Amino acid sequence: MKKRSFNMIALASLLGITLCAGMVQAEEPNLSADLGVSVLSKYVWRGYEFSDDSLVVQPSLTVGANGFAMNLWGNLDLDETASFAGADAGSSSWNETDLTLSYDSSCDFADYGVGLIYYAVDAAQDTQEIYLSATLKSVLSPSLTIYRDYDAAPGWYLSLGISHSLEISDGMALDLGAKVGYMDAGDYDALHDGVISASMSFPMGKIFTITPELYYSFALSSDAEDTIKAASFSGDDDSFIYGGITVSMSL
Repeated sequence: MKKRSFNMIALASLLGITLCAGMVQAEEPNLSADLGVSVLSKYVWRGYEFSDDSLVVQPSLTVGANGFAMNLWGNLDLDETASFAGADAGSSSWNETDLTLSYDSSCDFADYGVGLIYYAVDAAQDTQEIYLSATLKSVLSPSLTIYRDYDAAPGWYLSLGISHSLEISDGMALDLGAKVGYMDAGDYDALHDGVISASMSFPMGKIFTITPELYYSFALSSDAEDTIKAASFSGDDDSFIYGGITVSMSL
């Protein structure tokens, strides 16, 4: 990882830990920790594919206290492509580390949150986003998240989603979701991508969970089709089906 990326992530991590510690001192502690590892057939983000015919491993660690949280997330491509690895193409490569600092709360009718995301990506310049999110406590749990990149790639991304959980048996449910995204970045301004998802969590004891998951990502407009195709590895793909499994533990 680049030195600037490491220094910024270390600084932001220290800030996050300090914020959580401050909240713990100010109020009765409400500590939580979650660790997960996803193994997926493809890495797709906002409609764009970031891996090509290779498995990706994506670990995630979240620690929180009294609404404040810090998350570290990374991407390990087990068969890196030349576009991202250069001389290391064909080998495994850790090519992204993201840090998120957030605060979440709720009221009678909605859950809401605010956060800062730092993206450290080997194939691009590091950048940062702030976001606001809200989810209504109603049928289909409609949600809206607004992202603003204010650093290397200035622009907006809006995500509108719905979700529903179908109880299969005690402790198990089929979780269904759908999202649409709108992007405004530079000369590009369009309805961008849609994602349909399905997953089912299987508890393994008191702290472990195994979750198979499946996703379908697709372009939402002709402009999006052209943009996503141009960025794809084949130069002709604007939709992707991918999935895998996540193993997680909560303390």
